[in-house]
Amino acid sequence: MLSPEQASDRAQDLVERARRAGADAADVVYGANSSEGIQIRLGKLEDVERSESEHISLRVFLGQRSASIGSSDMSPQALDELAARAIDMARAAPEDRYAGLAPEELLSHGPWQDLDVIDPSEPSPQDLRAMAEEAEEAARAVAGITNSDGASASSGSGVFALATSHGFTGGYGSTSHSLSVSVVGGEGAAKQRDNAWRSAHHGADLPPPAEIGSLAGERTVARLGSGKMKSGAMPVVFDPRVAGSLIGHLIGAMSGSSIARRSSFLLDKLGEQIFAPGIVIVEDPHTPRGLRSRMFDGEGLATVKRDLIAGGKVTGWLLDSASARQLGMTPTGHAARSGGGAPSVSVGNVHLAAGELSPAELMADIKDGVYVTELIGQGVNGVTGDYSRGATGFRIVNGELAGPVAEITVAGNLLAMFAQLTPANDLEWYRAINVPTVRVDGMTVAGD
Repeated sequence: MLSPEQASDRAQDLVERARRAGADAADVVYGANSSEGIQIRLGKLEDVERSESEHISLRVFLGQRSASIGSSDMSPQALDELAARAIDMARAAPEDRYAGLAPEELLSHGPWQDLDVIDPSEPSPQDLRAMAEEAEEAARAVAGITNSDGASASSGSGVFALATSHGFTGGYGSTSHSLSVSVVGGEGAAKQRDNAWRSAHHGADLPPPAEIGSLAGERTVARLGSGKMKSGAMPVVFDPRVAGSLIGHLIGAMSGSSIARRSSFLLDKLGEQIFAPGIVIVEDPHTPRGLRSRMFDGEGLATVKRDLIAGGKVTGWLLDSASARQLGMTPTGHAARSGGGAPSVSVGNVHLAAGELSPAELMADIKDGVYVTELIGQGVNGVTGDYSRGATGFRIVNGELAGPVAEITVAGNLLAMFAQLTPANDLEWYRAINVPTVRVDGMTVAGD
């Protein structure tokens, strides 16, 4: 695999080929990845995977016309042909007055901070197999577990580079390690399934495999005997496993493209109070070893730490250059590139600041409610904020967890849910979006 410097040189080379072919402006994204994974089921090797990929994507501009094209053929002749085809495509494209490279004066230039996202050690296939076996064995050792969907361990590495025709060149590498287990408990129609997984840049940041396996087994057994519950309006408490999805909906609604299209439930909410006054949601793309850490975005702009929500108020939109132009604003360093095409919007590492109460204290006054551990389906309307998801979890009776429930639906409106959201103090830091247990009052639960 190329080094970040070599990847940057390759991207810059294609930019120059595009300019020679007649492009007024151009940018190039280069990406390469390799990964290896082992899957174990019932103590036996079930699958071994090894993959490698390399791709380069070119975007060219002719005035206000643009086109994107990509290839995995890196030969000089293929790259020249790629540039020529992109120019021909751009000539036939419609004009877009908002398209273009990021403002040159806002480009980030190195040297950039080392975010410690590369693990120099690489596990062997034997190491990966041992991890998966240990994790599955621990899960199957939990009383009540009757079968296994398997355990998998994987590791990988990648490199990303971006070059533009107006002065930006940069690249970085990263590594990944992950471990997951899924097991089945019970018999017949009463069977239940659950899982546990972790992912990190550094293998040393993963919990011991036995810990992940035991957690998967315990979660599965806790779901045995799931029943239904009566419908009604009640508080819903979201486990950290699923609470991050609520913040994910917020981030999607803060996207500049959604605002520009007027297809966001946060429209006209800039600077408005949508959470309780004490709520803070922070983005920090410079977190060492963070899953979404990066020093520059997909257009070459610097990323910065910021409060997305401060004192419960929306502080701004998440803007790439195109949506910023459309809204008459300044891009915010949130452009993302994955393969070809125009940038989309993404964020760095995000967390909802912890509250003061423990999860037990957060639930203590709930006479009748539900604790959600899994959400099912995609029933969220990004335009209106209407929210309706299938769910499983546990009843809350007189402040205590009182038995598993399944086949329920939790519903509300995201703006109303955000206004009634209270975080607990159990924030942990290993996801891309880190959220503690949260309580949302006034939701509608549909059961029997």
